Amino acid sequence: MKHLALSAAITLAAAACGQKDAAPPPSASATTAPVPVLEGAVDIIAWPGYIERGDSDKNYDWVTGFEKATGCKVNVKTAGNSDEMVSLMNQGGYDLVTASGDASLRLIAGGKVQAIDVARVKSYSTLDPRLQDAAWHTVGGKHYGVPYQWGPNVLMYNTGTFKEAPTSWSVVFEEQKLPDGKSNKGRVQAFDGPIYIADAALYLMSKQPELGIKDPYELNEAQYAAALELLRKQKGLVHRYWHDATIQMSDFKNEGVVVSGSWPYQVNALQAEKPPQPIASVIPAEGATGWADTTMMHSQAKHPNCAYAWMEWSISPKVQGDVASWFGSLPAVPVACKDNALLGAEGCKTNGYDNFDKIHFWRTPEAKCSQGECVPYSRWTQDYITIMGG
Repeated sequence: MKHLALSAAITLAAAACGQKDAAPPPSASATTAPVPVLEGAVDIIAWPGYIERGDSDKNYDWVTGFEKATGCKVNVKTAGNSDEMVSLMNQGGYDLVTASGDASLRLIAGGKVQAIDVARVKSYSTLDPRLQDAAWHTVGGKHYGVPYQWGPNVLMYNTGTFKEAPTSWSVVFEEQKLPDGKSNKGRVQAFDGPIYIADAALYLMSKQPELGIKDPYELNEAQYAAALELLRKQKGLVHRYWHDATIQMSDFKNEGVVVSGSWPYQVNALQAEKPPQPIASVIPAEGATGWADTTMMHSQAKHPNCAYAWMEWSISPKVQGDVASWFGSLPAVPVACKDNALLGAEGCKTNGYDNFDKIHFWRTPEAKCSQGECVPYSRWTQDYITIMGG
């Protein structure tokens, strides 16, 4: 797979990597930078479905071409939620992570990721301007990563149960009869991650406007207490707290689950089965939380040159379009929406490209906020574990 967007620097570096036995090059002049030597591997923590080499479907492979072009073998460790990603990065031994906004600021504050030299990512200027300087990866004027993909947390539902798309998140938060005449109790799921408190807060922005919630990631004590109370009541409805996409898909097929917050990845995968599962998705009237993921480099990366090569490769239009098609996400490079055989002419529109302003992107809750004082993420973590545990 050849990509015009892969920089000349990567190609030269790959050639240099294959000439280890050649005589040492002359000293670089003041105007000629030395060509970085690629280390032969790159170790990446990623969300499921984010880095494919054709094992699931031969049409979806954006790893093999990179390995051939650079000589850098791609090793992937998948993680089911942001807390797991942070834990793995704290342990070390990885070069890159595709971090969502509820992890990125924690990684920056903890010194686990390094600032990126965007001059070494030649295609950085092709990124969506809305993402280039986003607050979840840009601190103190420094970029701590390269945007990868973005998208909403959708409401996935069974079309046999819902002849028409549900219009509100109330179907997962409040006990009620569903259109098939049966209760939603035991037939809904909730996300296994403290950031899900923001989904409750988002629902309350419309349900209880008197709370004055303006940002689901900035909650004062009263607003936070209301969100926790909603989640405690929801627990009686929940079949399972999910974080494994495969298990959630199995639950929709085999365990009677009919509606839940989800990712477009599960929706696409279930619809693509033969025969297709009776599954669809919607963004309800209240809007949605979502993710804008950033490829970030560990502060002690063992393979930094291969890591930079991957970051450049990852934002080439072909790769961006292929990932978006497979995962049901949106490319961080707008031009990737055009002329991608897998994504198709309407792929970005179908995946929700026009919904950017409806999405409240995941962000690590901090004590200092626009309200003055807010409940920090450490409290979110403790309290959500307590709710899931009953």
